[in-house]
Amino acid sequence: MANTAVTEVLSELHDPEHQHRDVRGGSARAAVFGISDGLVSNASLILGMEGAHPAAAAVRLAGFAGLLGGALSMAAGELISMRAQAELLERELAVERAEIQRHPEGELRELVLIYERRGVAPAVAQALALEMMATPERALETHAREELGIDPNELGSPLAAAFASFASFALGALVPLVAVLVSRGAAAGVLAICLSAAGAAAVGTVLAHFSGRSRLRLALRQVGVCAGAAIVTFAVGTLIGHLGGL
Repeated sequence: MANTAVTEVLSELHDPEHQHRDVRGGSARAAVFGISDGLVSNASLILGMEGAHPAAAAVRLAGFAGLLGGALSMAAGELISMRAQAELLERELAVERAEIQRHPEGELRELVLIYERRGVAPAVAQALALEMMATPERALETHAREELGIDPNELGSPLAAAFASFASFALGALVPLVAVLVSRGAAAGVLAICLSAAGAAAVGTVLAHFSGRSRLRLALRQVGVCAGAAIVTFAVGTLIGHLGGL
């Protein structure tokens, strides 16, 4: 009876028809937020510069500097944070691995208690825990999932996250920069606003696709965030321009 129940539980855990998107990867997260950050920050920077009415070359230089500096900063921050997180998780896994080797009976009892607290019958919990502790690899994976809430095989790649962050920030920052590369003066400002709004709406639409929420709502929210930041920096740039610089 217990073996049958264990088989049913395991089959539910590995049901191939019950699939979810993988939303835990560091590179995917870095890419989404990198595009948004690049778009908002460089649109704000360029429109702030436009508000001060400097030479067109100064606006273009600021746009390039914002793109490169922001992308490098994002990549470095992502690399450091992901590496620190991976090191912390690896340390916890090492502790868990040592405990499984030194005190397998105690770790077995912990697993049984975890399953029982989830409502599994004691006999089934005992059989399921024995099954999970059958090999060191499965035991570590199970304890990592149940106690630490992580998958030891999916800690994420700091380098992949850093590269995705750099590339996505640069892509987002390039959208408003195109405007000052192909036009000048007031026309450049108007084009930057249009391109930035379109890019922000696209980011919101992509986020809606993955989250299952309203595309219109998320697109408008993203445009609103970008517009708010741009309005503030444009106002500051205009004020500084009227004051003759600082």
